[in-house]
Amino acid sequence: MLRHPDIDPVAFSVGPLAVHWYGLMYLFAFGAAWWLARRRSRRADAPVTAAQVEDLVFLGALGVILGGRLGYVLFYGFDRLLVEPSWLFKVWEGGMSFHGGMLGVIAVAGYYAWRHQIHVGRLLDFAAPMVPVGLGLGRMGNFIGQELWGRVTDVPWAMVFPADPAQLPRHPSQLYQFALEGVVLFAVLWWYSARPRPTWTISALFLLFYGVFRFLVEFVREPDAQLGLLTFGLTRGQELSLPMIVGGLFLFIYGWRRGTARPSATSE
Repeated sequence: MLRHPDIDPVAFSVGPLAVHWYGLMYLFAFGAAWWLARRRSRRADAPVTAAQVEDLVFLGALGVILGGRLGYVLFYGFDRLLVEPSWLFKVWEGGMSFHGGMLGVIAVAGYYAWRHQIHVGRLLDFAAPMVPVGLGLGRMGNFIGQELWGRVTDVPWAMVFPADPAQLPRHPSQLYQFALEGVVLFAVLWWYSARPRPTWTISALFLLFYGVFRFLVEFVREPDAQLGLLTFGLTRGQELSLPMIVGGLFLFIYGWRRGTARPSATSE
């Protein structure tokens, strides 16, 4: 049995301002997305130029934050929202949803593509390989902050979290998600997108693999306290991931049947 290192969730303080590791992970993620996007923009098949990357990353960050918060409130706390509408704006209480953030990014990508006359599928394919870096960093932030831990288990690598009142050995599910959603998903998408592919297929693989990884990890992750297990014993995360799996499969088949690869990249 392991014990959580009990890292201080506050990275540093400046006067009364406490900067948490979780917040820093967002900054690191957006910085990494900017760097990777600048690198990818040099390819011949890139739908955006290096000069457009900054605006794209800024809008993406806006979509993640606004969509993530709105998604959490709607997917995980709708009953509370009906009673207390102002809760939507109480961001200091925490609460972000990946699925909401993803929808937010898709919305701003659609707007950006429309405004700049870019095929939205190509734009999403361009952005998809950068997303797992942010996902991995976010899960590491969850681990440091002792959030979203796993269910009780007796596996040899079970971990006790100091913040757990019961002090029970649990799956370190944040690390599972870091490995799958961050490292493995990044490797798959970066490898697959290293050469020109039919439009929509890179985005499709993101939907498919993330959906599968999230669905599986939810079996060992502690269900949300306010929801518990839902229909057929699934968690809300699993319910939201099923459409991603189905949609990813459909989009991948559609892309290969209807799409064509772009010209070869000259540099990366």
